Amino acid sequence: MTARTALVVVAALAVVGLAACAPEDDSAGGTASPSTDCSKDKLALKTAGAFSVGTDKPAYEPWFSKDDPTNGKGYESAVVYALAKKLGFETAEVKWQTVQFNAAFAPGPKKFDLDVNQVSISPERAKAVAFSTGYYDVRQTVITTAGSKIAGVTSVAGLVDAKLGAQVGTTSYTSLRDVIKTKQQPAVFDTNDLAVQALKNKQIDGIVVDLPTGFYMTAAQLDDGKIVGQLPASDKPEQFGFVLEKGSKLTGCVSQAVDALRADGTLASLQKQYLTAEGAPELS
Repeated sequence: MTARTALVVVAALAVVGLAACAPEDDSAGGTASPSTDCSKDKLALKTAGAFSVGTDKPAYEPWFSKDDPTNGKGYESAVVYALAKKLGFETAEVKWQTVQFNAAFAPGPKKFDLDVNQVSISPERAKAVAFSTGYYDVRQTVITTAGSKIAGVTSVAGLVDAKLGAQVGTTSYTSLRDVIKTKQQPAVFDTNDLAVQALKNKQIDGIVVDLPTGFYMTAAQLDDGKIVGQLPASDKPEQFGFVLEKGSKLTGCVSQAVDALRADGTLASLQKQYLTAEGAPELS
C-alpha cells in the first residue's frame, strides 16, 4: 500500500487583526460589513473569555491527528486555531467539546460557539443553523479495494450496478443517491469506520466519501485500498463551513476571519500541508 498523506511542514500563520464584520446571512454563510465590532471583548460567546468549539469523536485523519483536536494538527484543527488567533484568542482559550455529527446541525440551542466536522453548507441545513463562509471546497470520491468489481471503473455509469455505501446524513450519501443513482439500495452507516468494515467484509463494493477522507481510508484503513475516482464537479462547489447556532451574532465575525485566512493564503498553506489531491482521477 502506498501512503498518500501530505508532507508535514510547519505552516506560518499570519496574524491579521479584525476590523469589522457584518450580520450573518442564515441562508448560507455569514457576510461581512463594517457595522459590527469584531474585537474579542465584543464577541457574542457562550462563555466569556473562551472560544468553545465542537467536533465529533472519534476525530478522523486528515482533519484531525491522533483523535486529538487540541493538538492543532490536521486540517480542521489547524484552521480552528488559525481562526481563533484571527479573533484574538490564545491557544489555551480554545475549549473543545464532543458533539455528534448529526447533532451539530440539528435544530435547537447549541452549547458551542461553532462546530467543525466536515459539515457541508446547504440551504436545508441553514434552516436550522447558521454557517460561516466555506473553509474548504469539497469533492466527493468513490473508494474500493484492489480487485473489486469497480476497481477499474472510469465513469459514473460504470458504478450503477455496484453496491455502494456512505455515512448517514452526509453529502456523500446525497451524491451516492442523486449523482450515481445505483440500481441497488445504497448502504447507510452511522460512521465511516463501519463503512470501512463493511468494505473489508465484502458486504459492499465501495464507499462514497469526501476526497481527503478517501485518501486516509485507502492509505491507513485498508490494506489494499484504491481510489476509483472523483465524482463530477458541480457548477456551485460544495463547501465545508463552520456551524453556529441559528441567529448567532458571532457568524459574521467568524466569516470575516475565514475570508481573511483564505485571502492571506493560510487556508491554501494548510491544505497543502494536510490534504492532497494526487492519484484521484476524474470519473466521466
